Amino acid sequence: MIIKGDGHILTEFYQAQNYFACHFYAASGAAIITRMKNHLTLLGSLSVKEFLRDYWQKKPLLIRQAIPGFKGLLSPQQLIDLACSEDIQARLVTHKRKQWQLQQGPFAAEDFPGFGKDLWTVLVQGVNHSLPQAAELLKQFNFIPHARLDDLMVSYAPKGGGVGPHFDSYDVFLLQGHGHRRWQISQQKDHTLIAGAPLRILQNFKVEQEWVLEPGDMLYLPPHCAHNGIAEDDCMTYSIGFRTPSYQELAEQFLVYMQDRICVEGMYADPDLKAQSHPSEISADMLQQVEHAISRVKWGKRDIADFLGSYLSEPKPHIFFDAPDRPLSCARFEQLLKQRGVALDLKTQMLCRDGMVFINGAAHSVKKSSYRTLRMLADSRQLAAMADLPPDVTDLLYQWYTDGYIVAVMDKRKSTK
Repeated sequence: MIIKGDGHILTEFYQAQNYFACHFYAASGAAIITRMKNHLTLLGSLSVKEFLRDYWQKKPLLIRQAIPGFKGLLSPQQLIDLACSEDIQARLVTHKRKQWQLQQGPFAAEDFPGFGKDLWTVLVQGVNHSLPQAAELLKQFNFIPHARLDDLMVSYAPKGGGVGPHFDSYDVFLLQGHGHRRWQISQQKDHTLIAGAPLRILQNFKVEQEWVLEPGDMLYLPPHCAHNGIAEDDCMTYSIGFRTPSYQELAEQFLVYMQDRICVEGMYADPDLKAQSHPSEISADMLQQVEHAISRVKWGKRDIADFLGSYLSEPKPHIFFDAPDRPLSCARFEQLLKQRGVALDLKTQMLCRDGMVFINGAAHSVKKSSYRTLRMLADSRQLAAMADLPPDVTDLLYQWYTDGYIVAVMDKRKSTK
């Protein structure tokens, strides 16, 4: 596994890429990823425009052989090993005697054997943060803006396993890897949940359609579409999820964002204070004065854009970045930058908007020419070798390199030693 015993992830992009190419379940992953680059295959006979117009956030879509030859990127044992890592979010769901149980990771190896005839599923979030091929898989969904991307979750279940009928509040593509899974779906309006269950299990699930997905098949589900996945045999499903934050969440976080960016001068004062017959009442004068002060707090589209860029690129609480153990000098980094380029760390999220670049929650205002260059990095998650980079771009990239946000693309021959 790329994750060592101490839970630290190897930082060199090509070192990791070569390691996984040699050791992971899909040894032919590079060839499969090449085939994935055809969106028309990924979406069946539909163009991206047709898919977004007719299906996205509207209705389910089954695509047979969306990725021909795809059998997954991990073996079941490798996924279990990943679920035992300290810095990975994982869940274990069991169903025994009609009772659902949920355990949160990290797990130990001994947590998995001995289930007998119990039905169980292990789910691992953020596999794209640990596995380069998983990050490459997500690139095939670049027709959806990066601001909407959540992560790649991979699940494994033996025959009969699943997490029960439920609905999600986000868009998801369910790509079948190893084995077969039966998907039952319903666009029912009844979202009543089983009381007291540790999972959001639907109480009255009514199957409207169902299919058995084979390796390479994919099912798209819009938000709130009820679904139930049941393993037909040992099977693994790759769930590409796209976040849909609630307006309440965005409003609350925007106010948190603004609290450090507002300045309302002056202090409350009442030199003309008058006695009140009811001292417990807030006076009309106090209310008017404070209302006037707060009304001076203003924001515009730029504030909202900067908030969205910072908030949507902010890493999840469990994600941390490791600075290089032996960082390159600025001169050596610049040399490698011109010779081989750089790539985003697998955990990095980078967004752009009107001359602003957002990386892992931090905002940077850059020149127009620099913005175009950095936007290329954000779009493709890597920047090819360029002989003439503006000095401000080089300085910014070196800062991100020392923070662990990006990695220098090393010589592949050296990284395999």
